[in-house]
Amino acid sequence: MTTTTHVPTLEHGIHQTNAWLGDVAGELDGADRQYAYRVLRATLHALRDRLTVDEAAQLAAQLPDLLRGIYYEGWDPSRTPVHERTREQFLDHVAREGALAGHTEASIAVGAAMAVLGRHVSAGELDDVRATLPRDIRELLFR
Repeated sequence: MTTTTHVPTLEHGIHQTNAWLGDVAGELDGADRQYAYRVLRATLHALRDRLTVDEAAQLAAQLPDLLRGIYYEGWDPSRTPVHERTREQFLDHVAREGALAGHTEASIAVGAAMAVLGRHVSAGELDDVRATLPRDIRELLFR
């Protein structure tokens, strides 16, 4: 029996996730990866919770495996989309979950995370996500 020390599929997922975190960190002027992780996770969760179940799943399908798991962490599809549908509520969610100082920091964080999503997720999927959201949140996410 041959013993392998790594699983190529998992290694690839880790590599892709690290690339995304590096991109977010770069968007945030070289922030550390732990901060980039908090920002990306909080933004993905806030976005996911405001999408329909079908749209949330379609977006998840375009995420790297490891990020997909982070995206689905703690999700209760029976409670989505949430009724909190304003820009302020979205920023509150991101600030709270990302342990950010407030709306200004959360807005900068969301811009960074969405710039990275824009580079890695198909334009068609982002159009579908955009169409699902209220105008107030669309304007925040798709500047």
